[in-house]
Amino acid sequence: MPDITIEEVTEFSDELAETIERLLPALSSTAVYNVEVVKAIVASDATHLYLARLDGRIVGAASLVVYPIPTGIRAHIDDVVVDESARGHGLSRLLLNHLIDEANARFHVRTIDLTSRPDREAANHLYQTSGFVQRNTNVYRWQSKPPAEQ
Repeated sequence: MPDITIEEVTEFSDELAETIERLLPALSSTAVYNVEVVKAIVASDATHLYLARLDGRIVGAASLVVYPIPTGIRAHIDDVVVDESARGHGLSRLLLNHLIDEANARFHVRTIDLTSRPDREAANHLYQTSGFVQRNTNVYRWQSKPPAEQ
């Protein structure tokens, strides 16, 4: 049986930087790797980055963002990703369950939100079978222009 562990990142390392750079294309075809952003994530009080290890090798990651607003402490799960070579071991579900447990037990959140494109069928199935319910809401995004276009 494979050895699977999930850990929260508490300090920046070369291994972390290499992992994020390797996994980033699976999250977004337009995202650009930036080591300073990775360092900011680790230093943030609001963003908690978790890694999944399979037999000692980092093969997955997910972010839990926790923030207080007037209606309560809320959380958002972002960037759940598992390396293609490590799929089939239930790592996405383990990561997701770990983040849910952390959000509830450690941060006492009122709600946890996440989003997923409709074409990501496996991810949507995972979220629905993990207790997430699709909300009837509009999602809006404001996006800054790249520096070259400003």
